[in-house]
Amino acid sequence: MTERRLAARERAALVGLVTGAMRRADAEQSLEELAGLADAAGADVVVRALQERPTPDPGTFIGRGKAKALALACAEARVDLVIVDNELTPAQLRELQDVVACKVVDRTQLILDIFAKRARTREGKLQVELAQLKYLLPRLVGASSALSRLGGGIGTRGPGETKLEMDRRRIRTRIKVIGDEIEQVRKRRGQLRERRDKAMVPTVALVGYTNAGKTTLFNRLTKSDAVASDALFVTLDPLVRRMRLPDERELLVSDTVGFIDRLPHALVAAFRATLEEAADADLILHVIDASHPERERMIAAVMRVLEGVHALTVPRFEVYNKIDQMTADERAALEKADPARFCISAATGEGCDALVEAVAAAVALDRQRVSVELDPDDPADHERLRWIFRHGRVVSQVTIGTRTRIEADVPRRLAGQLQPAETPHA
Repeated sequence: MTERRLAARERAALVGLVTGAMRRADAEQSLEELAGLADAAGADVVVRALQERPTPDPGTFIGRGKAKALALACAEARVDLVIVDNELTPAQLRELQDVVACKVVDRTQLILDIFAKRARTREGKLQVELAQLKYLLPRLVGASSALSRLGGGIGTRGPGETKLEMDRRRIRTRIKVIGDEIEQVRKRRGQLRERRDKAMVPTVALVGYTNAGKTTLFNRLTKSDAVASDALFVTLDPLVRRMRLPDERELLVSDTVGFIDRLPHALVAAFRATLEEAADADLILHVIDASHPERERMIAAVMRVLEGVHALTVPRFEVYNKIDQMTADERAALEKADPARFCISAATGEGCDALVEAVAAAVALDRQRVSVELDPDDPADHERLRWIFRHGRVVSQVTIGTRTRIEADVPRRLAGQLQPAETPHA
């Protein structure tokens, strides 16, 4: 009976706020996206409310009068939980919950909940738990009384009630343990990337807004059958597969977690080990849903995350996907705006051959022999020496006195990084 109750979809009320110079249309679009997140978490939206205020109310976020009106609407619609399209302070969360007399979760908590629901590997679960614990730590005051009213469902998955009731010291200890484990994951990933560099296998990372079609493109490029869906955040755990080019060369393609506007900082930090796949790739394919009316906002959200993980310097192709869902006029306008962009349909395969050709050219496997003289005691030269061993194949190494001369074959696309060291010291 309990399992059936928890499996049942919850009835949700969505609450948004229009503040300052914010356009109401933007707030409505954000609330629409929140509805998609609620659906992904397992809730049916039965009430929507938008409140206009100069600034958020420090108490109930939307103001006590609006909160009381919301409480009546929730009671009439038999609402199980209220989802607020912002991140609430601990005080706002408690006060709003007291007024509406039902569970309240904010946007951040909802996204964390979806991640907890979708994580499958140990790495993914660790990353989600770390993000949730960091989010919950400042919200422990009054958590016990709030938990007695929640009763399970959205917003309570992941660490669970037992861990939420731990004192701050134990939660901080758990955060450190998980952080250490994730650091080991980062190191293992770094070692794997070094081995791939040694084997001269280029890597291509797919990034993009959630539900842009990354996994569909990933399956087409690598001939895989990873789960692709219209639901949000289907891909949490990173996938890496080999892709064979038309000339029989191979490269590696990684499918990363989908980004979203206002992606919680705790998640960006927790998933840094995963997102480094993009930062260390030879090429990034930024997959964009060309048919979406809010694509410019989505592009901006992705660029902010890439900036946060220091991936803006990686060569990048913008790949406009889902052109099969556009009219002929819309497609013509898209192609005219920038003839260099890639317009494809990962679902039908249209435009994918041209993309593959461009990818093959961008990550060319030809190598260049370099001869470099270094001083191993010089920190800058020592770093260059490490770089050569990490990315190249050393042909000869001769040390005379304090100088080391190395001949190595390095990827032509990376050879420029050795430029400062190619001139021997006087």
